[in-house]
Amino acid sequence: MFKKGLLLIIALVFITCKKNTPPPQVVIEKPAPLPPIVKEFDFVLNDYLVVKDTIKSGDSFGAIMDAHGVSRSRVFEISNHVKDSFNVAKIAVGKPYTILKSKDSLAKVEAFIYQKSKVSYTVVHVADSIYASNKNKKLVSKRRTMTGVIESSLSQTIENENVSPYLTHMLSGIYQWSIDFFKIQKGDRFKVIFTEHFLEDGTYVGIDNVEAALFEHNKTPFYAFEYEVKESDKKEISYYDDQAKSLQSFFLKAPLQFSRISSRYSRRRFHPVQKRWKSHKGTDYAAPHGTPIWSTANGTVVKAGYTSGNGNYVKVKHNNKYSTQYLHMSKILVKKGQYVKQGDIIGRVGSTGLATGPHVCYRFWVNGKQVDPYRQKLPSSKNIEEKHKNAYFEFIKPIKTALDSIPFKSANNTQTNENITISESYTNNCLESLTGAL
Repeated sequence: MFKKGLLLIIALVFITCKKNTPPPQVVIEKPAPLPPIVKEFDFVLNDYLVVKDTIKSGDSFGAIMDAHGVSRSRVFEISNHVKDSFNVAKIAVGKPYTILKSKDSLAKVEAFIYQKSKVSYTVVHVADSIYASNKNKKLVSKRRTMTGVIESSLSQTIENENVSPYLTHMLSGIYQWSIDFFKIQKGDRFKVIFTEHFLEDGTYVGIDNVEAALFEHNKTPFYAFEYEVKESDKKEISYYDDQAKSLQSFFLKAPLQFSRISSRYSRRRFHPVQKRWKSHKGTDYAAPHGTPIWSTANGTVVKAGYTSGNGNYVKVKHNNKYSTQYLHMSKILVKKGQYVKQGDIIGRVGSTGLATGPHVCYRFWVNGKQVDPYRQKLPSSKNIEEKHKNAYFEFIKPIKTALDSIPFKSANNTQTNENITISESYTNNCLESLTGAL
């Protein structure tokens, strides 16, 4: 009886334990997360075996393709097919490239991508049909403002604000006819609205344009507004002030009222005095003895003297880019270091030096090189025409308000201006002027 009771108790305990035993857990394995989709150059890179590298000294398109299994005959075929769009011989050392290969066991090259700059690139398609396409990456445009006070130079001030030095180049170009940047003074100040470009991943590309600026030099304000004037089928973008006057000065067509051009700029001309063929790097204007000679643009006299070849001559430096020279004068009417304005009489026509008769030889320099002034695209000084002024003033009104509302930085304030994003937009425009050195 005792044994039966003991067996009954054990059975009850066993049943109870079995009821309390939790059911076996089912483990469900989660699938591994998919890699993020990577897009670049209008390709989904996940679909390819991707090789990224940089052109090295001694590299050639053929050698690179050969290293990735492309035969010489195929390389020759590719080069011939794409020569109108992409010259494979001109790949440059230091430029990055990408090769896309198929993901199968053959790993065949399907595309070669050459990056000419941060923005522009060329895709050479070699999978099925062979062709090349030149493209630009999408850009984000951001409007930015900054202000600065001159302590030593414009370039140093802009550098201190952590802004691209290209802004120095742009401002000095805009104001080159209004302000002598070698004579700006400590305490001169400026503010500017400009546009910067970035790639979609945030990589900085460069400055696109200056929309508006105000430069206060010697306590005199100089406004500049970028504006496009439409004339017939032509569109011309230039800078004008708050009175619709052009900031760009112009050169007079000639340094005097002349009757005829007796000799033009030429790489080979028979010299009437020396009796031999030589280059003539000037334009001769025949005129009666004593005819007034004008300076064709504002500038500073850097030379005024005599040489056996030039006779009495004057050289005027207009800015860092342009200089002019006037030869064979009968009389010099200016001195070295003197500032002259456009149209000022600087001398009189003569025949001193190597000359057979009275004339002025007009010479023109661009960036230190003598050129033919009639073949140069010189700055225009055409103001906004009366019929366009209302449209111009309406256009600049909100921009001027925004510019005027920017507080000038005080001379003691060394705090760097923050980026102020006013608007963003996308563009596919190629910025070779900005990215060529990038």
